[in-house]
Amino acid sequence: MIQVVCAIIERGDRVLAACRGPEMRHPWKWEFPGGKVNEGESKEDALHRELMEELMTRAEILEALPPVEHEYEEGKIQLWPFRCVWTGGEPLPSEHAETVWIEPGDMLALDFAAADVKVAEQYLRSHHRSGSAF
Repeated sequence: MIQVVCAIIERGDRVLAACRGPEMRHPWKWEFPGGKVNEGESKEDALHRELMEELMTRAEILEALPPVEHEYEEGKIQLWPFRCVWTGGEPLPSEHAETVWIEPGDMLALDFAAADVKVAEQYLRSHHRSGSAF
């Protein structure tokens, strides 16, 4: 099973979503930025590395959310989401087609990759229960 991390990056009342580019697997699907965890690398280190490599942006990890599993044609992944706050570097996509800051309530209107749909639903449920403004 492939270990993957992703960041739900909050900036004010919005979160960051990235659209996968044409050269990526699952092109034109939206996702939360992140990527594969390298051998010997912590999930947190992988997340910070991927955010810099793919978007030249930084975020502070606030909390880890429960992982989700999904089986794609190319294999099964375990996706480790982290709720983060943006700390700098306007996202500059190098592999993604575009990025957008959206209101959390609008997340599910995007055509997210299947594993990211599970993460979005989990995030929305947890924020609704916590009484967040989202």
